[in-house]
Amino acid sequence: MADLKVAYIGLGSNLNEPEQQLLRAFEELDALPETQLLARSSLYRNPPMGPAEQPDYINAVAKLETGLKPEDLLVAMQQIEQAHDRRREVHWGPRSLDLDLLLYDQVQINSDTLTVPHPGLIDRNFVLYPLAELDTELNIPGVKPLAVLLESCPAEGLVKLEEGNPPTDVGC
Repeated sequence: MADLKVAYIGLGSNLNEPEQQLLRAFEELDALPETQLLARSSLYRNPPMGPAEQPDYINAVAKLETGLKPEDLLVAMQQIEQAHDRRREVHWGPRSLDLDLLLYDQVQINSDTLTVPHPGLIDRNFVLYPLAELDTELNIPGVKPLAVLLESCPAEGLVKLEEGNPPTDVGC
């Protein structure tokens, strides 16, 4: 493999059996060239961020080790979204699968096609709490340590889904 980097991918879905969409996407991310799924967070249910008249979302985070460059990883993620019949009709609207490149090693990127760290990461509890499951010591490049971000991001509305157990509210 090429020079390996650690990348964190945010996953979200609220259409077409969302939990299954995410579980399949974890497998598809693991199957990307020069890429291995190192860990995945629990699944979390949360209210929609956009228009209220849509189903709740299921969200999670994947931790990958990859030899793909950030732009190539983004293209591969978009291909996975397309395979899940992703439609981009309404901003923050319902979707079968949404994949966001949250972090790529400790690199900061600001290009026409890609911004890393993901600009919405810092204030989205449905990203921060699953991310903390994977690495509580994580530092968000150019921002703050994850632990500091969590202190000012309430878990309100976020419900951790545990396999075989009833959902539980996430505490701060």
